[in-house]
Amino acid sequence: MSIRRRACVAALHLTLVLTSASLHALAAQQSVPADLPARVDQIFARFTRTTPGCGVGLSKDGRPLYIHGYGMANLEYGVPNSDSTVFESGSVAKQFTASAIVMLARDGKLSLDDDIRKYLPEVPTFGGQKITIRNLLTHTSGLRDQWGLLGIEGRGPGSQVHTPMTTLDLVVHQKMLNFPPGSEYLYSNTGYALAGIIVQRVSGKTLQDFSQERFFGPLGMTHTLLRDDYTRVVPNRATAYSGSAATGFHQDMPFTNMVGNGGVLSTIGDLLRWNENLDRPAVGGSEYVTAMETPMRLTSGRAITYALGLTVAPYRGLREVGHSGSTAGYSTYMSRFPDQRVAVVVWCNGAGTNATALAHQVADLVLPTSDVNAAGAAAEHVDVPAALVAKWAGTYRDPHTDQTVTLTASNNSLVQADGRGRGNAGFMAMGGARFKGPVGDAEFGGQPGRRTLTLVRAGADTAHFEEVRAAAGAVPLNDYVGTYTSDELDMRYTVVSRGGKLYVTRRPYEEFELRPVYTDDFAAGGGLGTLRFARGGKGAVTGFSFFAGRVLDVRFKRVGR
Repeated sequence: MSIRRRACVAALHLTLVLTSASLHALAAQQSVPADLPARVDQIFARFTRTTPGCGVGLSKDGRPLYIHGYGMANLEYGVPNSDSTVFESGSVAKQFTASAIVMLARDGKLSLDDDIRKYLPEVPTFGGQKITIRNLLTHTSGLRDQWGLLGIEGRGPGSQVHTPMTTLDLVVHQKMLNFPPGSEYLYSNTGYALAGIIVQRVSGKTLQDFSQERFFGPLGMTHTLLRDDYTRVVPNRATAYSGSAATGFHQDMPFTNMVGNGGVLSTIGDLLRWNENLDRPAVGGSEYVTAMETPMRLTSGRAITYALGLTVAPYRGLREVGHSGSTAGYSTYMSRFPDQRVAVVVWCNGAGTNATALAHQVADLVLPTSDVNAAGAAAEHVDVPAALVAKWAGTYRDPHTDQTVTLTASNNSLVQADGRGRGNAGFMAMGGARFKGPVGDAEFGGQPGRRTLTLVRAGADTAHFEEVRAAAGAVPLNDYVGTYTSDELDMRYTVVSRGGKLYVTRRPYEEFELRPVYTDDFAAGGGLGTLRFARGGKGAVTGFSFFAGRVLDVRFKRVGR
């Protein structure tokens, strides 16, 4: 554990310990609270010697103000988190992979707009659709997410050791994309696993070796590496946990060799060095940073908030560049406020820890108060007759993603159930058919039985929903009973009826209940998402499609009863 209430000031290769007097002097010059360590302590007070915790780092104008560890790195041996603890990145690693690609582009070895098949000839053409390296790095490739596909096959994280070649093999056997490349944004780890393979094939070095040579070594990030061998001994690595103090903690480590989409191990001090290089690029130059921070533009012309492994979006009126991550029991967030020259890193080793919220609380301690409070004013309340609100209650589905929302009228709002019958998201009436909610603005249209819902999400695609008849009454269970296989995945599913309920099974023997959502559509347990059954010309069920968030319309055909 680092010395309590210690503030560290470091240039790129120099670390100094601030005395109390020097911290007060720095506070006077830079609007840094003199009691900064105490305030950060309060934010992380719930992490103790009996819980996992976090490492936190805060810097301003290129100098670390505070680096500290909270909670325990290992509960079995009583090892606390400290300023030298190594945590795992989760998806924060995507900016490192994107950086490797950009450096190869600057070397003239590839172009971000090259077709990926130039380097990955195994990838199908999907009917002649060009997928660029830029598509991979901006989640606009249309490639289905590797974890969703592996989940359908029963081979998700923790079940076996995966490598980037596992991902390539999945892609080779796909027949469809989620959408035409460049037309939409849908987060997909697949793109970054493939990008790591491209780095290796172009450079002749593993992603780990290339990163060490071009970034980690030159920046003095001596405690940073890729977890491309999960059995490697890593000094000072924090063990990740799931659970709680009430239910008990359990080890929850990422036993995988998958890198590119994640898998970076690092300390808080090293990560502040990385952030500083993005603000003042000693390695890569300004063109490298510009490429990394330029948001992607879809084929429709609309710019999204995702750039290359980084999200560029406002936070309380300030321009923030960062990324979140999670893997097994690790939860992470790392971002910069370039205009204020503020950077913050919070990496934690307890599942379910909201590293993003914690990081923003820390950043708020040094961000300008006037800017922090400059968020848009709350929408004004509009009184709308209850009948006009209730008019739009019902169940709606997005036919593209199979996402469904069921809305009920409550006071002046439409309330969305959380899946367990409890209201958790209200859309407040704004007059006419317009409503405002926590995830975006909603506008309704159409007539009863054929109503529509358009949801405009901030920084994301507009989603279009259509009314469906919610499942009610007796469901013809025997219609769905049978065996189903896929041309894209190595998995056979069997649907059985028992005790008035429907179940889907797979080998090795696992069983998940299917809960009816709307006609011919069922929600499955085990993270499988939803199954939408299809019927032939005579009304018989001919197959179903899996929809699981980042995996859309994976089709299975019925091969027997």
